[in-house]
This record gives sequence, structure tokens and C-alpha cells, in this order.
Amino acid sequence: IANEVIKCKAAVAWEPKKPLVIEEIEVAPPQANEVRIKIVATAVCHTDLYHLLEDEAGFPTVLGHEGAGIVESVGPGVTEFQPGDKVIPLFISQCRECRFCKSPKTNQSGRDPQMMASADSRFTCKGKKVLQFVGTSTFSQYTVVNQIAVAKIDPAAPLDKVCLLGCGICTGYGAAVNTAKVEPGSTCAVFGLGAVGLAAVMGCKAAGAKRIFAVDINPDKFGKAKVFGATDFVNPKDHDKPISQVLAEMTNGGVDYSLECIGKVDIMRSALESCNPGWGVSVIVGWTDLEDFSARPVQLIAGRTWKGSLFGGFKSKDGVPQMVKAYLDKKVKVDEFITHNMTLDQVNDAIELMKKSKCIRTVLSVSPQ
Repeated sequence: IANEVIKCKAAVAWEPKKPLVIEEIEVAPPQANEVRIKIVATAVCHTDLYHLLEDEAGFPTVLGHEGAGIVESVGPGVTEFQPGDKVIPLFISQCRECRFCKSPKTNQSGRDPQMMASADSRFTCKGKKVLQFVGTSTFSQYTVVNQIAVAKIDPAAPLDKVCLLGCGICTGYGAAVNTAKVEPGSTCAVFGLGAVGLAAVMGCKAAGAKRIFAVDINPDKFGKAKVFGATDFVNPKDHDKPISQVLAEMTNGGVDYSLECIGKVDIMRSALESCNPGWGVSVIVGWTDLEDFSARPVQLIAGRTWKGSLFGGFKSKDGVPQMVKAYLDKKVKVDEFITHNMTLDQVNDAIELMKKSKCIRTVLSVSPQ
């Protein structure tokens, strides 16, 4: 079937703010420099919800960008992959040829497909073109991805676990290790204890931080945060003064590093203000494109640094296989993020769990291996 259209199951988002519909879709064969992948497992990430609930354009689409699968066939010009390879599709490309890819200062590629649904896709359903989400679309049994956005991983890796390394874990862990460059013996604060925040806690611990403050308004999350290395838990609702003041008092002037892992502009500011004014580094990790953020110039003038981090600063094709290896070597945790296992047919239940903050990650089994 290598050069034929494949009919398979996918969860289609026909319009914003509506439940996904399990449909039979047609997936065209890979064209030049493309790889067709059988998706074995995928997780639901907040960015999928963000597109479904906050964006008006880019529909109909197949969501999903945190997946893992097996190469089914390759298009002309693909030499790096062959059928049977275990792979993780990437929402950030790495072409290795453009000036961005050649620079150690960024993990962006000048040849990246659009961040949200791009105009071209290999999907059709009921005679209509269905858009591809962030170049991946893993809520489908098959997807076609440009070879610059696919990472080949260790064949020993369990796909129903390492799918999480396609987004959330790398995003949080790398924000601490690569972007903030957390130093041994330092103090850190992580705002928001979803999967990305917990991964940031894990990254702070791996980098040798001695105190890690986990900040969340849901005290149920502290137990999990402790598993990943948090030493202190702060619930802003327990205090009648700004959380930045609370942290400043607890740390003799503010933390060395803070990471905002929610995507709310007021919390980004709180995270900045929680840093030591002389040298604190605050990293924006949570994704949003809805509002402006603000700060007073004096909050930066004395020596604070405000940075952003996309996909944890990992160059995707290089970083994801390294993180898979680190997981297999028991150097990073993955299984502990998985709170629910479901099937693709239950995708709307998984979305509800995430909407209500009742899960960290739900992994959907998509195709039998």
C-alpha cells in the first residue's frame, strides 16, 4: 500500500469549540521528502485545547502533536528513514541546513511549517480537505510529515510512553536545563504544575537546584510535584499578599530562576517579580497568543533577565532521541506523567479531563503495533 491512499480512523475537529468526531479519512501517499507514519500512541496536550477552544481559524483539522509511531512508507528523496523505523513526529522542524539550524543560539528552523494548521495537507474526509495541525496531526491512525520534522528513536523505546517526549516533557525539562540554565545549589520556582510544569521541576532537580518551589492553586498537585523533585509547595490562595512577595520572604530576596508554565500573562509577570532583582532569570514557557504582557522597566534594569522557551530550547531532531535515550537509561521520568490510558475513540473524554485539570497526561492508543 506504499503508494496508495490509506483509509483510516481519525478524530476530526470540524469546527472550533465542538467535540471531535471520529471519522474515516483518506491519507494520501507521502510526496517528495515526506514520511507516512502509523501513529501508535498519542497524548492530549493543552496546545490542542488552545487551538480547539481559542482559535477561530484553521478548521476542519486533525489535532494532536504529542505522538509516536512507525514509518509506513517514505516519499522520493527520503534517505534517513525506512519503513519499520520507530519515530516521533515534531512540531518544530530541524532541517540542519538553514542559518537558524546552524546557529547554537536557537532551536527554530527557517523552514518551519506554520505553528498552527497549515494550508496544505494529505488528509481528506467526505470529499473535503482537512488541515494538518502544527505539521503533525497525531489524532489519526496515519499521518504524513515532512522528513525535517521527524525524529528516529531507539527501537527499544515503548511508543505508548515516549510519545510524551514529542511536546510536554521536553518543553518543561528543557526550559530549566537549556533556557534558564539552572545552576547547582540554586533556588527555583515553577508556576503551574501540569505536565510542562512538572517536567520543569524535574529539569531543575536534574540541574542540581537545592530548593524548588512548586506554585499552584490546586494543592492536590503537590504530591506529584514532590515525586519530580519539588521541595516546597506554595498555594497563592493561602496568602493575602502577592506570591512574588511571599517567595521573596521565603528566599531572602527572590529565587534565582522562575519558570511560568501556564500561559497566563499576569502569572508571567508574577514569575518575573518572584526572581531576585539583581540576577534572577525568569522563563516564559506557557503558550498563549491572546494578550500582551507587561512589566515595569525597573523590574529588568537592575539585572533580571526575561526569556522565552519554545520546546525547551531543544533542536528537535537531535534533542528528542537524546531524551528517549535518557528515559531508557532511567535519567528522566516519563511513566509518572501518565495518569490515564484510553483509546482514540475516547478522545473527547480525554479532552474533558484536561479541561477540568483532572489529569496530567492521558495517552490514547491509536493503532495496534
